[in-house]
Amino acid sequence: MPNMSLEKIAMPVQPADERIKNFEEVATGYTAEMAMEEATRCLHCKHKPCVNGCPVNVNIPDFIEKVKDGEFEEAYRIISLTSSLPAVCGRVCPQENQCEKYCVRGIKGESVAIGRLERFVADYHRENNDAPLTKPESNHHKVAIVGAGPAGLTCAGDLAKQGYEVTIFEALHVAGGVLMYGIPEFRLPKEIVQKEISHLKELGVEIVTNYVVGRSDSIDSLIESGYEAIFIGSGAGLPNFMNLEGENLKGVYSANEFLTRINLMKAYKEGSATPVQHPKKCVVVGGGNVAMDAEDAQDV
Repeated sequence: MPNMSLEKIAMPVQPADERIKNFEEVATGYTAEMAMEEATRCLHCKHKPCVNGCPVNVNIPDFIEKVKDGEFEEAYRIISLTSSLPAVCGRVCPQENQCEKYCVRGIKGESVAIGRLERFVADYHRENNDAPLTKPESNHHKVAIVGAGPAGLTCAGDLAKQGYEVTIFEALHVAGGVLMYGIPEFRLPKEIVQKEISHLKELGVEIVTNYVVGRSDSIDSLIESGYEAIFIGSGAGLPNFMNLEGENLKGVYSANEFLTRINLMKAYKEGSATPVQHPKKCVVVGGGNVAMDAEDAQDV
């Protein structure tokens, strides 16, 4: 019988008086016991509305069934069939507007904590399985990907699993895109991103950093060098300004600049080469995820 509790198992977090003093991840993750208990809330619906709500169509009921049975590695195998970044998606994917939005349990009570379970499974695999991935046999077709952000990394993973020879060209000095420069450590630790990227490299994906397609090279020259297809995932790295008086004054930052300094340059540390100001009062214009990340980063 399914567990008919109307509420999700609460996510363990750092105590508030501790997390305001550090940049460590706030949510500490389910234990195995918590994950297995939460998994019992899944009804394993035959029509699987949650899967239709998932952008990469992870077989959610099947992986949750394996979590319920304590078969965490098998759950990971199911997730990884269609998702190349499960540890990332389990943390920052907006499940409340996607898979969990369509969960039948959400009609009366809270939906199953799909994202938290995905995170648990990915973390369990990372911490307990050191076996390298098997590189698929090459089909001898070359694909170039412009941008090593979430879209580019996902595309690379899907293609590599099918045997394509994939090269990613990234303008920054590190791969990850917004996962590295835009989301703070306390929500998405950088070591998690790097571990997911290392999995792609094990599949044979080559990543070239500090390479600006359009300046370092052109699309035409990439095709001439043997790439049969090119995926452009350059992201939305340029901020939108509101053309307000005073936008260019000292102490006014775009979220992109502020978070990049915090995330890539560790500007919150004393003695940073690219410090940000620490005012007594701060105004954040906006109320979305990026605004909340900037506000929380300013508080630490």
